[in-house]
Amino acid sequence: MDIILLQDVDKVGEKHEVVKVKDGYGRNYLIPQGLALIANKTNMNRLEEMRRQEEAREMKRYDEYKAVADALEDKVLKIGAKAGTSGKIFGSVTNIQISNALKEQFDLEVDRRKVQLPDEVKEVGTYTLVLNLHPEVKPEIKFEVVAE
Repeated sequence: MDIILLQDVDKVGEKHEVVKVKDGYGRNYLIPQGLALIANKTNMNRLEEMRRQEEAREMKRYDEYKAVADALEDKVLKIGAKAGTSGKIFGSVTNIQISNALKEQFDLEVDRRKVQLPDEVKEVGTYTLVLNLHPEVKPEIKFEVVAE
């Protein structure tokens, strides 16, 4: 079954993408939850209009994203983690922790899915992450993992 996603769905696809899923998954979960539409002719025509509207909304928010990027420039985010004596932390730093730290330290609301971490962060030290706010605005932010 071909469907049009109305939101990002983990392990399926991104918003406004046409994907093929199993019939039961589409009919019994995605469509009733309001996450997708059947990809018929009518909905495919609506898809182009939905993409244009979304793009217009994102362009309006471009200045807002640019302001956030400028505010975060040259700032260091501090993440506390439990660590052993050798500097290895127990577990790893996740994008949820980064999102929460941005809210607490800089009072910025950033969706966890927009946080792109480097490979697994498993030691105390300084790292760089990327925020995918907009296709043209992707600020790099330094964050420091400190032992608690």
